Amino acid sequence: MTRPTRTPIGLRLAASARVVSRAFDDALAEAGGSAPIWQILISIKSRQLGNQRQLAEAVGIQGATLTHHLNAMEANGLLTRRRDPANRRVHVVELTEEGERLFHRLREVVMAFDGRLRAELDEGRIEVFEQVLAQLEKNVRSGDDVA
Repeated sequence: MTRPTRTPIGLRLAASARVVSRAFDDALAEAGGSAPIWQILISIKSRQLGNQRQLAEAVGIQGATLTHHLNAMEANGLLTRRRDPANRRVHVVELTEEGERLFHRLREVVMAFDGRLRAELDEGRIEVFEQVLAQLEKNVRSGDDVA
């Protein structure tokens, strides 16, 4: 069995993703948030109002996991949930003033973190990087079709 001369791309990408993800989580935690909280806040803000099913889809988590996060966020005064008068089975989720403040605080952290990631990368390199990521995703998806 021959040894690869380079680290496989998937391993390198996974290792880099872990490092970046941990640093991002740490930055959000310092500001009183987390990645799931940020994803929920940004999803609510981008839609103004959203029901729990739509939020779960947007955040990419199961409904039960979302409910767990929403319960904690509601207990911390970050959001409210109420039944939709047009469909009593649907809960509408809205940010409170405290939720708005946390959103703005975390947005500053996210923007600063993005700036940190982009440091010393010109727009051309960033564009190529985004193209490579898109191609890697496409390669993985097309491999799923074959299997």
